[in-house]
Amino acid sequence: MTSAQRSVFPPSLLKPLRKVREHEILRVATSLLGDDAQVSLDAARREVLRWAQPRSGGSWPAEAWRFESFEYLSSGRSCSAVRHKNENGDVWAFRIEDPDKTVPGRIWTIEIVVSSQADLSTSFTLRLTVGSPEASLDIEPHVPGVVRQVITSPGLAAGTFKVTDKALTIRSVENCEVLIRALLDPLRKLPIIVLSVPSTSTELYKPLLDAKTLAAACAGLAIVIILPAQFSWYLTERFGKQLSVYEGAARIYLPGFAEDANPFGGHELLLPQRFASSEGAAQALTRLRWAAANGSVRRLQLGKDILAFASLRAQSLQQRQAELQNVGATDRERYEAAITRLSVLEDQLNEAERYQQEFSDLHDAAEERAETAEAQLRAGTFRIQQLLEQLETSGLTPDAGIDLPLKWEDFANWCDVHLAGRVILTPQARRAIRSPEFEDVQLAAKCLLWLANEYRVAKMGEGDGTLRDRTIVPGVTNTHCGSDCFEMEWQGGKHYVDWHIKNGGNTRDPKRCLRIYYFWAESLQQVVIASMPAHRRSDAS
Repeated sequence: MTSAQRSVFPPSLLKPLRKVREHEILRVATSLLGDDAQVSLDAARREVLRWAQPRSGGSWPAEAWRFESFEYLSSGRSCSAVRHKNENGDVWAFRIEDPDKTVPGRIWTIEIVVSSQADLSTSFTLRLTVGSPEASLDIEPHVPGVVRQVITSPGLAAGTFKVTDKALTIRSVENCEVLIRALLDPLRKLPIIVLSVPSTSTELYKPLLDAKTLAAACAGLAIVIILPAQFSWYLTERFGKQLSVYEGAARIYLPGFAEDANPFGGHELLLPQRFASSEGAAQALTRLRWAAANGSVRRLQLGKDILAFASLRAQSLQQRQAELQNVGATDRERYEAAITRLSVLEDQLNEAERYQQEFSDLHDAAEERAETAEAQLRAGTFRIQQLLEQLETSGLTPDAGIDLPLKWEDFANWCDVHLAGRVILTPQARRAIRSPEFEDVQLAAKCLLWLANEYRVAKMGEGDGTLRDRTIVPGVTNTHCGSDCFEMEWQGGKHYVDWHIKNGGNTRDPKRCLRIYYFWAESLQQVVIASMPAHRRSDAS
């Protein structure tokens, strides 16, 4: 372009156009409620059309309201549906584009599939994606309003849980027991977000965060629970302080939660200090909404839990081609059908390439986060060691005056708090100390303190003498496992456990027999407890 030509066009038109990027925001996978499957299917499809029709900006053909295949083309507001029905089931898929009302160039795409299988099971699934030329996407994840409409009629369920767009309030001990069972349910498919109420609040059932807004935004993505202060201790008694939620904090319990879950791994806790200001509360709500949305994309598999509209449309066109062949259609009719199907397959390929790139980007980001986390862990461990050395230089003992746990229920929390950066409990060890038969809780705690101090110092090359047959307290020694050695998997690697702490004698009475199996994690500079406090059964024993 010459300088004369450049002067004709405004500078804004000379800027290169930003590439539109597609982002998948959330996925919803549920089943339809109702005694009559066909009635539920028709009700759900009708609600989808009622929600979408005003957004299309025009009149639809009669086929749309008969839940048949149709296509309505409109700039930025196109929509279409595909019906695929055979002996294996009845699938109706719908897709609509909806331009953002405030951000130019941002286009939302909603794909919905309402289907039934040969076994009469029904499903309602939804995908929400957005295409935008923006360099960064600043949004508040929220399920489309159609989800809330279908919740009203005919109703939705995720596994054994009824889907709702309202927060549920714990009002009795019985409610608490139901919540605990739900948290531990291995078949649970949705996260449970628990918003606790501070004990100082004058409103017994009002948490620090806006439960109403959160529940509406996460309908079909998560279950929102309000936990009044007087019931918080039920969770604390069952799961310990590290896995509970109280005094205004919020926690998201992911599917797969268990009593021996790592308190620092996955089931995120948001402390009430973050909600002190309106800005902090808004950020916390956004964090929870993104956690629910991102979790749905990671958890629900495309092609298995969620059916993509493009693949269903391709199947429908393939079926159409076969029908034209069978009825002896003209060459022109078959040619046009082939061209249409080819166009759809090309769209499928482009989408597959886009998702491949997105997965590659996610993988790179995950690797970067993992490397950062490992670096922070190493830095944290180094800092802990520095502080321990400073205490010793000052003539202080790191664990002087420490209170030992009196009950096994408090043991894991005690270890996480007081031995952080020095001793780690594996999930196997956490399960074993929930209700063991060994009675002397404080003796077990003293042994872990020895591992955290004398043993760890020696392993880091700062101690003197051998650790073999070292007496920890009278009658309790650190010794080689001998024939009880074993291999275990931990944090993606295999580790050989060949040392344990044991009390004297050959007793096998579980109330008096103490065994603490452990190994040294060189990369972390920490002791890892593999199993305790019982004698581990092996081929030799």
